[in-house]
Amino acid sequence: MLALEDVNAGYGRTPVLHDISMDIQEGEIVSLIGRNGAGKSTLMKTIIGLLSPTSGEISFRGEAVTDDPAERRARRGIGYVPQDKEIFPRLTVHENLKVGRLVNERSDEELFEEMYDYFPILDERRQQRAGTMSGGEQQMLAIARALVGAPDLLLLDEPSEGVQPTIVEEISDAVKEINDDIGTTIFFVEQHLEFTINTTERCYVIETGEIVNELPPDELRDSEVVQQHITV
Repeated sequence: MLALEDVNAGYGRTPVLHDISMDIQEGEIVSLIGRNGAGKSTLMKTIIGLLSPTSGEISFRGEAVTDDPAERRARRGIGYVPQDKEIFPRLTVHENLKVGRLVNERSDEELFEEMYDYFPILDERRQQRAGTMSGGEQQMLAIARALVGAPDLLLLDEPSEGVQPTIVEEISDAVKEINDDIGTTIFFVEQHLEFTINTTERCYVIETGEIVNELPPDELRDSEVVQQHITV
């Protein structure tokens, strides 16, 4: 589904990512963990095309996308929820979802009702302006908006940040259900220990811009192992 080979990227003359290589298979839920400043969000921005790699190759479904801009990658079927959500606050919940539906040119599916099933609070708030909802509800909306066009791959940058614990659990459950029901491949960055352990199937570890480890399912169930890679 997604492959990176020796990807380097940074900001101006400041390198951040160093020879990143990784593979994500169709239907997987994979996470990326690391301490603050390790390069997690930079990697996400590079995958979606908001940041251009200085070298290396990125491929999606076997086709090179290294030189594609972010909007082209989105239309190919990559959904992206950034760390700051970026919903449209003046639009209603349903209007936000309708905007998200326009993105993926590869799919003619409409998953509005499915998203309302996964996130019932959004169903209750269909006609409410998105900017008046809580941070957790806005995160649910951001994820649902990225999914209504049925992307093949969903990128989530710290979906639990600023979200109260009960809603974090709801988001984790919804992510797993979406993966099971729709088959969406999911790659997420996370600092929240329980979310990572409960949601992911395997996990890459990044330190100072380099992938230094890959944790299999059995090690992911050991909270101490995961904790040592995300503690500041």
